[in-house]
Amino acid sequence: MANSQYTHVELLTLHGPEYRRVSTAPPRPPRDDEIPVLDLAGIDGDADARAALAASIRAAAQNTGFFYIKDHGISQDLIENALTQAKAFFHQPEEEKQKVSNFKLQHMDGYHAVGTTQVNKTETKDRKETFSLRYNARNDPTVDSSKSSARAWDDSQLWAGTAHLPNFRETTIAFWQARLALARKMVRIFALALDLPETYFDDVVTHPGSDGLYVHYPATPDADREKTDVDVGIGSHTDIQCFTLLWQDMSGGLQVLSSSDEWLDARPIPGTLVVNIGDFLQRLSNNRFRSTVHRVYNRQGTSRYSMPFFLGFNPESVCKVVPSCVDEEHPALYEPISCGQWHRDRLALAQGKKAAAA
Repeated sequence: MANSQYTHVELLTLHGPEYRRVSTAPPRPPRDDEIPVLDLAGIDGDADARAALAASIRAAAQNTGFFYIKDHGISQDLIENALTQAKAFFHQPEEEKQKVSNFKLQHMDGYHAVGTTQVNKTETKDRKETFSLRYNARNDPTVDSSKSSARAWDDSQLWAGTAHLPNFRETTIAFWQARLALARKMVRIFALALDLPETYFDDVVTHPGSDGLYVHYPATPDADREKTDVDVGIGSHTDIQCFTLLWQDMSGGLQVLSSSDEWLDARPIPGTLVVNIGDFLQRLSNNRFRSTVHRVYNRQGTSRYSMPFFLGFNPESVCKVVPSCVDEEHPALYEPISCGQWHRDRLALAQGKKAAAA
């Protein structure tokens, strides 16, 4: 007999707590239509190929809001080199990692230790550690380095603290650049998927929010493997910005909430990245595209590694619900707001709740 028991997940929003019904049944494999595998080869093709790809992405974005992409153009060698650098960084003693602590550096770059974040305040702390690289015009090949930029800053302290790791800086920046280039291509496909000209968002991704992370989920000791009070890898949440590109190793652990309120096991598929819709793109699409709740558990006796990339729009660019998603029967549900303000308000809300709880 099917499990008919449900509980609720609480999410913090700018309008107060929001609750999602969730089945207590174990995560199940997704159907092909729930988290499809899409071939991205057509992204550099002719207009018909791009339109066909946009149609596939539209269907996925309107369903679960998660899909895999293959033939994405980022070389396997670069991915493997980045993973090697992630492991080298996290395998250091804690005092070495703390030299580039996020709390010491500006612009949110650097290291967050295990237990220093809690994405869902009604669940446990996040059992993970991260290294973050955010947008810096110095690293963007599309920016003329001879011209000053408000989004370029001195990042020498970050790289001085990792200089003892061979090729860490070069590989980390190269991997960030490759994902930014892919994300900019995908922005055009998302525009087509929203029945807009493919260049519609070009002006708001010239210096976008673009956070590249290395993430390490430590092994779970045998004695804790079956306990229910062991901290989650990362708690139930939706992503804040437009969309996410995720590389995950073969450990598993990513779980996605389906439209039928069941946890889906977003199993690793070799050669693919996972893409999911974020809150800001759901907002701009007038809820046509779905920003779906997800979480990570690592209940293995070995480490889990992932490398997500979060893409938002230029922080100062004020964006409104796109015209193709508004008509007499579907008025705009949201007021215009900049992606940066949206991001800051969401982070401040989470920090405010944490401070109140303390």
